Parts: sequence; C-alpha cells; structure tokens
Amino acid sequence: MSNLKVVLTKGFHRGNQVIFFKFAWNKELIEIVKQLEGTLWSKTNGCWYAKADDFNFQKIYMAFRGRAWLDYSAIGKPKPEIIKISQGRSKKQQPSAENGELIENFKRWLMHKRYSDNTIAAYTELLSMFAGYMGDRLLSVTTNEDVVDFVHKVLMAEGYSFTYQNQLVSSLKLFFREVVQSNIQIEKLERPRREQKLPNVLSKQEVGLIIKAHSNVKHRTMLCLVYACGLRRSEALNIRPTDIDRKRNMLTIRNAKGRKDRVVPISDKIIEMLEEYYKLYTPKVWLFEGQVEGQQYNEQSLQSVFKQALAKSNVKKPVTLHWLRHSYATHLLEAGTDLRYIQVLLGHKSSKTTEIYTHVSSQSLQKIKSPFDDM
Repeated sequence: MSNLKVVLTKGFHRGNQVIFFKFAWNKELIEIVKQLEGTLWSKTNGCWYAKADDFNFQKIYMAFRGRAWLDYSAIGKPKPEIIKISQGRSKKQQPSAENGELIENFKRWLMHKRYSDNTIAAYTELLSMFAGYMGDRLLSVTTNEDVVDFVHKVLMAEGYSFTYQNQLVSSLKLFFREVVQSNIQIEKLERPRREQKLPNVLSKQEVGLIIKAHSNVKHRTMLCLVYACGLRRSEALNIRPTDIDRKRNMLTIRNAKGRKDRVVPISDKIIEMLEEYYKLYTPKVWLFEGQVEGQQYNEQSLQSVFKQALAKSNVKKPVTLHWLRHSYATHLLEAGTDLRYIQVLLGHKSSKTTEIYTHVSSQSLQKIKSPFDDM
C-alpha cells in the first residue's frame, strides 16, 4: 500500500452538507479526485469536496484502493459498504481482531506466492467483506451455507457484479485450502454462471478519429501504441525504453497479466512515431513518464487522456480505453490473421478467450444473406 493518505471529513460549504477530501499536495491524488463524479475544488477550504447527497463511498474507496490509505473514520463509513444483515447475524462490518490476523496471514501468503498487487488487493478486500459479515465468528468455522448467505444477502442484494462473486470464490478457495482449515467443502463452492458478454469493438475509422484527436505528441503516441499492439492499460504504462527492439521491430511486454512476458511486433509507422516522441521527451526509466523524471505515468492520467481524445473525436459510443484492445484483435481477425497468433499477441492463456472475437467480426457476418432479401 502507498504511504499516501486521504482523510474524509464532514462539513458544510455554501449551505450544503459536504464531504471534504484532505491530503498533502500530490499530483496523483489530485488526478484521482478530479476523475470522481461530482467533486469540486473549494478555494475557501483549500481542498476538494463532494456534496453529501452525491457521495458514493464504494466508488471512492475503489478509486483510491492500492494508491492511498483512505481514512474514513470521521464520516462513519465502513470499508467497504455492506448492508445491514438481520436474522441474527452480527452487524459488524469490520473483521474481528482474530479474523483480521488470519486475513493478514493470507495476504502474506499471496505476496510470498508473487500474486499481483491488484489480485492481492481484490482477494483480501473480498475476504474482509466476508469476515465483516461473519461478525465475531472465526473464519475457521465457516460453512458453505455462510458463503451462500453472504452472496445472496450482500453481493447480490447490493448489485455486485459477476466478477466480484467469481473473485470471492477464488479468494475463499485459496484461503481455506492454503491458510486456514475449516468445515467448509472447497470443492462445493460454486462459481456463478459465466456471463456471455461480447467485447465492444470500434470500426477502423472510429479508432482513427480517437487516436489522432490529440495534437500533444505524448498523448497521441500513448493511444496509438495501445491500439497498434493491443495493450492493456497497465502494460502500456509498464513499458521501458529498453523493451523496444528497433532493429527487429519488436516490443517485449514484461510481467503482464498472470506475470507472463510476451513479444508483439511494432510497425515502422509506430517506430517513427516513437522516434519523434524520444526527441521531445527523452524518457529515462519508463517509456511514458509523468511530470517528474523517472516517475511512471499515472493510470488515472492515461484515462483522462483517453476521455479528452474521445470528446474531441465526436465518437458518441460509451467507449473505454480497453475497447482499443478489443478493436485491435477484431481488426486482425478481419484481416485474415490466424486466431492462434491473435491469442499469442493478446497473451490469452486459453484459446476460448480469443475465440469470442469471432462473434463480433463483421467480415463473415456481413456475407450472410437474410432470407428477407429473397421475399
């Protein structure tokens, strides 16, 4: 966890009850707060704030997770938000001291096994939610019925997604198999039925409008590289100048999802763009650095760069940065690239993950003739 700290406090501003965000000046934290819906700067109080009626603790907690320590003690909000449970179950929303110690042991085990920071944060957060639901009962006496109750009365009742429920099962399976023995039957912990959502894809024309929208060389280069190599956001920000082999036109993506490395080709067009970028910015440690030399470019700032490009492009779809990766894969497929190569380029462990792009490729679908045309 970062040493940065954000303190949430209650107050009044311009006749409204508000929540103030108080922290020492830090560009990264400022960018995070600016991206939150409904936040405004108070010159009078010298800090950011949001109206209490518009305050969404869960979204704010998730925005700062892994980036700063969030002190919410002054506003009386739990971590994370959990509904009150009736029917005799403890209403404690923080893990007991004993369960907290078990969760810390689990966190150390995950770190020892070199799980990613995001996975560690997600697994321990969900386990903390479950432990809060258990109240004073030790996690070592957990039963399958407890898990089912938690899913129905908390996750489903609060509208948590399929992904949250799936991650909860993954977390509990590891926790009870590797750290704590209990009466729970791990093999009977059922995952939710997998969602069959199709990836969102842009046309080449729409991608062109977005990635060319910025006149700023750094911003344009970042977005072009994300699309040109089908990168995840974290992969783009973790690139070092030495990862680019200009003689072979290859990019090495290191420590990607699942802690796997992979190599993808870079076109001459991207190499030329990078040459122009090097002349202007001369990166030292990371390919894309923030305002401080040697400091990695911030994820929230990259999101902001993309949102600005989207606004300038006049593309009206609810596009996210990840759509560029989906579009890269789909456009490769439509150009005749073998699905097995696309799997390697994207770093997918299973070919089934890559096969979903066949469902959104317009190349084959457009050849199908509707029976209506013969009527």
